[in-house]
Amino acid sequence: MKRSSRGFGLIELLVALALGLIVVLGVVQIFIAAKNTYVSQNSAAAMQEDARFVLSKMIQEIRMVGMFGCLGTIVDSSSAGDFNAAQLTPISWDNASLKLTLVTADVGSGGGTPTWTVISDCRNSAVAYSGLRSPTTGQIAFPIRRLLYSFSNNQILMGTGSGNPAQQVLVNNVSAFNVTFGLASSATDVAASTYSSNPGDPARIRSVRLSLTLTDPNNRVRNQTFNVVAALRNRLP
Repeated sequence: MKRSSRGFGLIELLVALALGLIVVLGVVQIFIAAKNTYVSQNSAAAMQEDARFVLSKMIQEIRMVGMFGCLGTIVDSSSAGDFNAAQLTPISWDNASLKLTLVTADVGSGGGTPTWTVISDCRNSAVAYSGLRSPTTGQIAFPIRRLLYSFSNNQILMGTGSGNPAQQVLVNNVSAFNVTFGLASSATDVAASTYSSNPGDPARIRSVRLSLTLTDPNNRVRNQTFNVVAALRNRLP
């Protein structure tokens, strides 16, 4: 047999198979890395979306805390007589039970049944009633809601109403949630100079800092902590 007509030898075939296997393994590694990157980016994006939803909702409501209508003096005609107490402490954070309570003007028209409704003519009278109330001619209705946020069992929950209302889950996979208040040095100062989780004087509160840490249950990405600060638009009593 002529040398030029010989086929591949065993060694040459093994070398070709080894080179082919190396190329295939390289392609597989690239595919796996790309897939892992895609999955981790999706997980991180989902965590960011969850945090954006919860924190933006809280910020919107915190900014409306203390807005009870157009008059400063409001007569409490609620059925339980609980509006005045809520008006005096429209925002509070309980470190022991990890609960954030807000008394805020109803944002938009999709908030459901308000906890109270303040009926006022914006000149001489303002009266708070329980639930939904319709104004008469020459009056304006201000829906007020009491919101309760709580952190329990790695979940942020929210309920609305007096007392201890039933709560619904807003977001899962929460490893930490904390609230601190930016306090002015006195009730007349504008800017916050210190932060405290348990302010003694609500009139010194100027802002609220929320800190939320989310975790991936599948451990595809590290825990992510999100921090936002919301300034109060209305001075507290």
